[in-house]
Amino acid sequence: MRKYITVILITVFVGVLATPFHSIAKNEASTTPILNNGKKWRIGYYEGGSYVNYPVNLRTVVDGLVELGWIEPVKIPEVSDGSDSKLVWNYLVQNAPSDYLEFVAGAYWSAQWSEEKRTLIKEEIIQRLNNQKDIDFMIAMGTWPGQDLSNDRHNTPTIAVSVSDPVRSGMSATAENSGLDHFHAKCDPNRYIRQLRLFHRLAKFNKLGIVYENTPEGRSYAALDDIYNVAKERNFSVITCEAPISQVGKDVMIKGVIQCHQKLAKQVDAVFVTVHPGVTKSHMKELIAPFLEYKIPSWSQRGPEEVKAGILFSIARGGFKAVGLYHAEVMARIFNGEKPGDINQIFEDPRLIAVNKKVAGMIEFDIPETILQITDETYDTIEN
Repeated sequence: MRKYITVILITVFVGVLATPFHSIAKNEASTTPILNNGKKWRIGYYEGGSYVNYPVNLRTVVDGLVELGWIEPVKIPEVSDGSDSKLVWNYLVQNAPSDYLEFVAGAYWSAQWSEEKRTLIKEEIIQRLNNQKDIDFMIAMGTWPGQDLSNDRHNTPTIAVSVSDPVRSGMSATAENSGLDHFHAKCDPNRYIRQLRLFHRLAKFNKLGIVYENTPEGRSYAALDDIYNVAKERNFSVITCEAPISQVGKDVMIKGVIQCHQKLAKQVDAVFVTVHPGVTKSHMKELIAPFLEYKIPSWSQRGPEEVKAGILFSIARGGFKAVGLYHAEVMARIFNGEKPGDINQIFEDPRLIAVNKKVAGMIEFDIPETILQITDETYDTIEN
């Protein structure tokens, strides 16, 4: 299967990259570092389970806080497997140089993708927030934590980070406003629509394959509604394969995605690799093998780390940096007295593209040099 991208696309591509995105202007509200009535702001963290996006997002939030002056410059060591945010958290607990913020040692929770643990942790956190009052701010990393803390059972300021769709997942009343004074969830309603439209322009596919878990959370992670809306608009079909997330171990998640990729590669002419805990860096060789064998172009919903590991296209790393700064600015405004629910949640990710030239060659996907010159990140090898 040989794909050609015509020079006509250059104009479209440049237009996409040049489109501005929204961030919080420095003059909208104060982000000046201040203490909490003479004491440091004490921060807690809750995630649904181990996932490669979470340490990256936590790091970029910290980088944003450094840029705003809340934390002194700090170099967080790389996490060996790329997905264990607890190692990042423990480093911040012990080493974050800040006169204003404290990452609390006993305020890290992970449900480990277990509904049973999730139920227990939710109650534990809410009880602690209401009774011990030793946590001033919560970072809810991912959809499960955002759902669990977006309620009126507590009033501790909370931001939801790394959430595919806060509205459809039920944690936010609208894209602009959560409906709760103490809760904020970044929302880019058209993020995945933009990705899918661009992927379709590049790959010209007729059958798009996706993997997801058929639960409300799984459909939200995969942006399923957006996929079907773009499919209708662009007149391509969607071929699905279900792989479990809830109530199964990591090995089962990974095996499920690998089996789906093997199945889909024989049925489709492109794959949108959705957000799924079974897509791991350590098993990327097996995950992408069917795409290489059948010469299937792929797009990572998650980002450039998967492009480095063998997915053809995705958004670029610059988007993560901008998102981290956005969340840091929201935190700073909250510490300066604004209610989370009063801060507009709309943020459009920078429209920057990453591409793996090695993969393009292996699947015989021709990309003109003029296109490569205006991408933000290009990789010439497949990592590991």
